[in-house]
Formats: sequence, structure tokens, C-alpha cells
Amino acid sequence: MATYLITGGAGFIGSHLADRLLANGDKVRVLDDLSTGHRHNLAAEAELIVGNICDAQAVKDAVAGCDGVFHLAAVASVQKSIDCWGETHAVNSLGAVNVFEAARNAGKIPVVFASSAAIYGNNTTIPVSETEIPQPISFYGADKLANEIHAGLAAQAYDMRFAGLRFFNVYGPRQDPSSPYSGVISIFVDHVLADRQLQIFGTGEQTRDFVFVADVAAALHQAMTCLHNTKDGCFIRANVCRGQEVSILDLAREIARLAGKTGEPVFRDARQGDIMRSKGDPGRLNADIGHVADITLQDGLRALLDWEQSRRTA
Repeated sequence: MATYLITGGAGFIGSHLADRLLANGDKVRVLDDLSTGHRHNLAAEAELIVGNICDAQAVKDAVAGCDGVFHLAAVASVQKSIDCWGETHAVNSLGAVNVFEAARNAGKIPVVFASSAAIYGNNTTIPVSETEIPQPISFYGADKLANEIHAGLAAQAYDMRFAGLRFFNVYGPRQDPSSPYSGVISIFVDHVLADRQLQIFGTGEQTRDFVFVADVAAALHQAMTCLHNTKDGCFIRANVCRGQEVSILDLAREIARLAGKTGEPVFRDARQGDIMRSKGDPGRLNADIGHVADITLQDGLRALLDWEQSRRTA
């Protein structure tokens, strides 16, 4: 039995990871300021510490006695990174260094952290692999890239073990559609179940690579196992994706079909900076991490629709 800290563990992805670790027989400690996470997302067995990763002492105390850290806490909104540049940089970059340093001081315990496909920016290579040169076009993407740079340097300087997982478009239960950080799927599901017309910004031809949250939790868990099986300092980078492109228009139609609804979406003006195509290469996830994201979009959407409908009728 191991003890793991999950920063941001009361949030969407973190709470699913907590469930997975608890089911595996591990102990889970969560550090979360509850700015976007919720206590009710966590099982009673999970220990919750309410605190902020910008507080170095709070991070140090939370890491004490742990066998590894999953660092997921972040301000995930690109727009907020523009509106509140310094505030989001403090959380997304300096906060990450606090976590990395606390792990070093706690005996160089391994760290698996959330990076992002946002580091690729408008890279035109499809599918995009980890060998591509990062070209972030947002402060959020720049901070995630900085996390990877610091992790790579710390792996060399301190003989530490890191895995940075570049999340593509994650969806699933517990993703709040009213949140500014929410993904397009949770918003579409919320609208279709409320009999509201779906809105698409742009032509709908823009594509995304969607991955179900259970697959993401499994990838995080497997990455930690890989680090525990590695003695020397290392930094593993891997896309967390399915390697499949889905257009926003096809997505809207599929969600409506699965929900038994009719009607076409309405189109709005395209949003500035919206990337037209996104598709990841999952090769390293499969080979280096040992996980295949095999939950299909249809199965994931059905699970999300069932969960959301049961939540609304409870």
C-alpha cells in the first residue's frame, strides 16, 4: 500500500484519479483550495487538506510521508491566463515548482504532473507527437511548457523522476458545464439535456482529440508505476489522447443523437485563437507508459449522458 498526494484532487480529473487509487488499496491525500474542486467529489476515505500550492509550507506539509505526488492543481482557463496573467502564472508555474521542490525535499519521491496539448499551439503537424517543437500561443500553454522544462532540469540536477502527461480534450462525469474551464462536451451535454439549441463557434469543422476521464486517470496511475520501476532520474513525456480527430459539428450531432434529440446547432462567429485541428499521437503513451486509451467516444458519451441524467433526477 502506497500513500499518494494529489494536488487539485477534489477537481474533475483529480477526483477520478483518487477513486482509482483508493480502489487499488492505496491511501490518498488531497491538497486543494476548492476554488473549482468540491468536497463531494471525494470518497470519505480520501484525506482532504484545504490549501493552495502557492503556499510552499502547505505543500511541504502535504507531501510529507507520501510515496509519490500527482500534480494536477492549476488554473486551466486560457482566458483567465490572459485576464489575470500574474495570478495564473503564480499558480501554474511557481506553484508547480513548489510541488517539485517539496517532492525533492521529501526524499526525491516521483512526480506525475499534468501538462497540456496547449504547449503545441498551432502546430500544423497531424498527428502531433512529443518530438515536435512546442509553440504555445497562450500564457497557459507557456506555463505548462515551463513546468516541463523545470522537470527536465530537476531530473538531471537532482536525480529525480518525473512524468509530464500532455492532456488533450478530457471529458466525463464531474466536469462542471457552468465553469469557464469546462470543455465543449460537458457544455453540449448540458444544453441538449435542457432542450437548448447547441451553439458552435465557427464552421464546426475544427477538430479535437477527445479522451475519457477514466482513461486519463488510468494513464496517470500507470505513469506513476513506471516511475516507481525506474531507479535513475528521468523525465517521461507523453500525449494522453486517442489519436482520433472528431469535428465539433459531428460531435454536436452525435450527442444529440445519443440523447434522442433532433435539430441542428446554430453557428456563431469563430473565436479568436481557436485552433482548427488537434490530433495527438498516442505512441509514447502506449509504448513508454503502457496504457492504451481505448474507451470510444460513443461509450464515453453514453456514460456521461447516463451520469448527467441520473444526477438531474436524483
